[in-house]
Amino acid sequence: LVKKKKIISIIIFPGSNCDRDLMVAIENNLGIKPNLIWHQTSNIEKTDLIFLPGGFSYGDYLRAGIIATKSPAITEVIRLSKKGTPVVGICNGFQILTECNLLEGALIKNSNQLFKCEDVFLKVVNKNKFTSSYKKNEVISFPIAHSQGNYFIDDNKLKELEDNEQIIFKYTSKEGLINNSFNPNGSKNNIAGIVNKKKNVLGLMPHPERATDKFSSRDGKKFFKSIYQML
Repeated sequence: LVKKKKIISIIIFPGSNCDRDLMVAIENNLGIKPNLIWHQTSNIEKTDLIFLPGGFSYGDYLRAGIIATKSPAITEVIRLSKKGTPVVGICNGFQILTECNLLEGALIKNSNQLFKCEDVFLKVVNKNKFTSSYKKNEVISFPIAHSQGNYFIDDNKLKELEDNEQIIFKYTSKEGLINNSFNPNGSKNNIAGIVNKKKNVLGLMPHPERATDKFSSRDGKKFFKSIYQML
């Protein structure tokens, strides 16, 4: 399946709990056995792509993701991302990417204060390398599982995200309507996933790795197909 041997890394923190789901999805969809990298690792020599998985790094003490940013591996993730290595943060991984300033904005407590665990519909509002296998404005379904997924950013920065086509996923209805009634957590403008200005760092709250088997929507398979095409 793979053109030449590519290295995909998953950074694991105390409290990560989606690392195995992610590992299985990568193996099944890409035919690559990922490297599992403990958060205390201070040198990541070679990797073609890095995943930060979901979970509750450090039990979400203080703020979700903040303590994880002090890990040596995150210093390496920042260094490699600046050199152009693609980085994907899912759920808690997205929180970590905002806390270490690789992505703008912040993820705060869900508007209804509750942990939400359900399937949601998303619209692929902008296409880039991470979403090359989807059509623009395609509506897909991934599960969410978070209590701090409410994406917040000030209006000036929001306009920059829009102008630079950095917003990738928005929460929608099954028919693709974007409004408050289809917003599971209070996120600004229904934002579910964004990229950085260089478009090599993606953060998203929903879980594509849990949408790749016969018990799910299988819409995550195209996400991993896009990842494969990037490598």
